[in-house]
Amino acid sequence: MSIDVLQEKIRKTKSPVMLELAASAADFPEHMLSETSSEADAYGRVCKELLQAMKGTVPAVRVSFSSFALLGAEGINQLTEVLKYAKKLGYYVTLDAPEILGVRSAERTAEVVFADHSPFPCDSLILLSYLGTDCVKPFLEGCKTGKKDIFVAIRTANRTAPELQDLLAGGRLVHIAGADLVNRCAEGLTGKFGYSPVGIMSAANAPDSLRALRSKYPRLFLLVDGFSAVGANAKNCALAFDKMGHGAIVCGGGSILRAWQQAQSDGSDYIQQAQLCVERMKRNLLRYITIL
Repeated sequence: MSIDVLQEKIRKTKSPVMLELAASAADFPEHMLSETSSEADAYGRVCKELLQAMKGTVPAVRVSFSSFALLGAEGINQLTEVLKYAKKLGYYVTLDAPEILGVRSAERTAEVVFADHSPFPCDSLILLSYLGTDCVKPFLEGCKTGKKDIFVAIRTANRTAPELQDLLAGGRLVHIAGADLVNRCAEGLTGKFGYSPVGIMSAANAPDSLRALRSKYPRLFLLVDGFSAVGANAKNCALAFDKMGHGAIVCGGGSILRAWQQAQSDGSDYIQQAQLCVERMKRNLLRYITIL
């Protein structure tokens, strides 16, 4: 199964870090914008250079559909090229799904993205859970064949997420109710490492949630989002992993792309600053987990 490929790559690199490519022009070094013909071209170049630099040290990449789509037709072309390049370099590639607001759009997205010769080649999609399971089910056939995975976002890292996601509903938090639904969709689907291709995404700054999710759903792979969010840290993220150091990966968020800004650099060394950021993140995570 595809989820086994992700776990194997994490074991091989001894790195539970996922690179995220979701940016705006404000995240690019000034020289990049002046040396390229458009914002879309600059974005594609930044993504490809980072992918090349992280090859062999980062096992997986998350790509934002909307970040490219908002740049227009040229952005969509760059998205396809970046996804193909990431696959060529051997990354496990997950794509934030395009906006899905109903069953028909879910069906169409599954039909296009999970096709054998999709213009958006990837190993998995990130979906929202709050539309209900009928917007998740169109993707399950791809999971059952072992070719694709999905991560259903049930707890997000934004500041006001608790306003809805942590409300009590029949004795359960709303996001735990969402995880229950995802777990039912995952029944009977497990790979050689014991994890389902139907996984969940939860927040790095919600440690109680990560602890509960790991304990309650031992077969669900966790994509931990928001490592750079307020309140997130490596110790919290470690709660998402099992005793073997398996079953989770941590998304670096904007901290990697914007590492040159944090270092107060002019951006000429943005690749080196991104590499240093990944190494720090990996080192901090491995203080609390051991990947066997």
